[in-house]
Amino acid sequence: MMTAWVVRRPGPMATGPLERVRLPVPEPARGEVLIRVEVCAVCRTDLHLAEGDLTPRRPGTVPGHEVVGRVAARGADAGRFQDGERVGVAWLRAACGRCRYCARGTENLCPYSQYTGWDTDGGYAEYLTAPQDFVYPLPDDQPAAALAPLLCAGIIGYRALVRADVPPGGCLGVYGFGASAHLTTQVALAQGITVHVMTRAPEARRLALELGAASAQPVYAAAPEPLDAAILFAPVGDLVPVALAALDRGGTLAVAGIHLTDIPPLVYQDHLFQERTLRSVTANTRADGRALLEFATRHPLRVATVPYELDEADTALSDLAADRVTGAAVLHVNS
Repeated sequence: MMTAWVVRRPGPMATGPLERVRLPVPEPARGEVLIRVEVCAVCRTDLHLAEGDLTPRRPGTVPGHEVVGRVAARGADAGRFQDGERVGVAWLRAACGRCRYCARGTENLCPYSQYTGWDTDGGYAEYLTAPQDFVYPLPDDQPAAALAPLLCAGIIGYRALVRADVPPGGCLGVYGFGASAHLTTQVALAQGITVHVMTRAPEARRLALELGAASAQPVYAAAPEPLDAAILFAPVGDLVPVALAALDRGGTLAVAGIHLTDIPPLVYQDHLFQERTLRSVTANTRADGRALLEFATRHPLRVATVPYELDEADTALSDLAADRVTGAAVLHVNS
């Protein structure tokens, strides 16, 4: 048996949607590995699932999809990894590999895709299983807590940066500055991009400046210069017109997140004219994951983390909901 947390009654964190339970250790199916969890980073998507903004796909699901752990057992035909090898599990758990989206390299759009901690049990537990083809090999010489946020916050931020289409030497606006934004900002800076951060938490603004952002101001403040591109990390639809209005001609806004509150009406002349572009970001591909992890090897990222024990998973999500986490919350499970 193992300790795990499940989403029992989706609702505001104050209502106690998570429940700590004892579950059987799962058995790896064909092509899967059983992973003993070292750490699991806490993602805002977990909060959306717990609070019901993201509709649960099955009752009593264990959330968590930024997992670093060790291979504890292997199912039939699972020979890619050895027992004891350190691996990572991310949001995308499976794709069909046969549809037209998979065929063109956009497996993140696969209609049959499955997701860790949503379609199947995730990393708020001592063990989980995952298909070996969607598991990432990870180095042994880095702290697990610094690797875990890369597996969603880092990967999604990387894809959002690509979707934002920042020109070489351009200017990027970042709206919201949590786990994903603080990593993406560092990737952008390493690429020679100027970054302006708009976020409501004073602690987050201080971190942004420490990391090298050119400026950091309140979230609804005007950007200090026209933006070539912007990424919206905060799940707040009211910020879409704000960010679009801040774009220079030909600029692109990428919305990074699985949930967004309603967007107010846009005024074509103010928000979209002059070839401004609005793009969504949906999940990730394995190629995104490999690219981000390789980038982080060449350009080590400062990963700001706040540690919690597995028994404090509900506290971690409550703190995230109340903006009390600067950087990424990380559950320490078997570390």
